[in-house]
Amino acid sequence: MTTSTIETAPVPRVDARLSLDDIQRPIRSELKEFRRYFRGAMKSRVFLLDQVIQYLLRQKGKQLRPTLVLLTARACGSISETTYRAAALVELLHTATLVHDDVVDEADRRRGLFSINALWKNKVAVLLGDFLLSRGLLLALDHKDYDLLHIVSDAVKRMSEGELLQIEKARKLDIDEETYFRIISDKTASLLSACTSCGARSADSEADTQATLAAFGQELGMAFQIRDDLFDYGVVDVGKPLGIDLQEKKMTLPLIYALNRSDKKERKRIIAIVRKGTKTSEDIAIVSRFVREKGGLDYAHETMMRYAGKAIELLNSIPESPARDALANLVTFTVHRKK
Repeated sequence: MTTSTIETAPVPRVDARLSLDDIQRPIRSELKEFRRYFRGAMKSRVFLLDQVIQYLLRQKGKQLRPTLVLLTARACGSISETTYRAAALVELLHTATLVHDDVVDEADRRRGLFSINALWKNKVAVLLGDFLLSRGLLLALDHKDYDLLHIVSDAVKRMSEGELLQIEKARKLDIDEETYFRIISDKTASLLSACTSCGARSADSEADTQATLAAFGQELGMAFQIRDDLFDYGVVDVGKPLGIDLQEKKMTLPLIYALNRSDKKERKRIIAIVRKGTKTSEDIAIVSRFVREKGGLDYAHETMMRYAGKAIELLNSIPESPARDALANLVTFTVHRKK
């Protein structure tokens, strides 16, 4: 996928006072019910496992994915018991991938708290991830939600492929824009697309509507990931560049664009810095300045807004409702978010 295939559509500036909690207003009571349902789906009779799960539940995230499932179902008609299962299935599998990611990345923090592997070591963390994965599978199978299971399983497959492709390219540093879009499509956008697809399916919407909302989730996911990539260059308030992607040798859109617009000597100098095992703060500053001066940040921002515009455009075929408005607000909130 390349940016030339994306139509430009206006994305309204989100009200600075608008929070994710405001966006979730049309499904506030349903989100509360989802949390109860989700906690129940994670219960275990094994004391150690239950203890770890209770700790995990304290790591409160934005609950973006359940929000997408619930809002999409509401926009298509109504939220049902199937919708809650769909949201729980997505969140169980997503949480399992996060726990496993922390093991792979040797991360000791998650959402401001110690990670599972930091407190209970890798073996417990891996087994917890396996448990969450199996709970999601059984939740779908016990209720014969084969279509939902197929949607989410395909997303998890794509996420794994995207991560592995990114690892492969980090070794060679030969990534181009087409490969970058493929990576983020698989690694990030696939799961958001699964959320909106499952939400629409749980509401028994027409096949065309399901396809439209699956595409909406895909475009939103692409914009979401590019926004994350921009954070690495300190484009929030006056913060310094984070350089996390650079430390991990991840070639993101701003850097790819800048390298494509530099001469051989300059490109070689920057690539040499990216190849370093550990970068200093000066290394990060040099690469960040290079990317900014070559227009990489502006290009990535414009590309992100094109994806967001396409996402909002897709919503125009869905009947007006508070839930549809909330989905549109979620798009603008995503591209203007500060963290």
